[in-house]
Amino acid sequence: MGKHILLILIGKRKESAVKVQQVLTAWGCIIKTRLGIHDGVMDNCSDEGLVICELVGTKEQQDELARKVAVIPDVSSRLIDLSV
Repeated sequence: MGKHILLILIGKRKESAVKVQQVLTAWGCIIKTRLGIHDGVMDNCSDEGLVICELVGTKEQQDELARKVAVIPDVSSRLIDLSV
């Protein structure tokens, strides 16, 4: 059994994060684990963020989620399948 990971890089976090959040919420049933990372603290937050999602569901659902996120301006995504 492998793991299906979706990496999402957000370039302009303050502008794009809300749209990314909306897409992830809509597809929440196939997201098993989600981790958001950005540099900085308090008043010194970076404008770039990384979201890592562990996905379940069909390959078609995973591909569609990755596509919907990638069409948001200043956002890129990549699906990665890992197995041992």
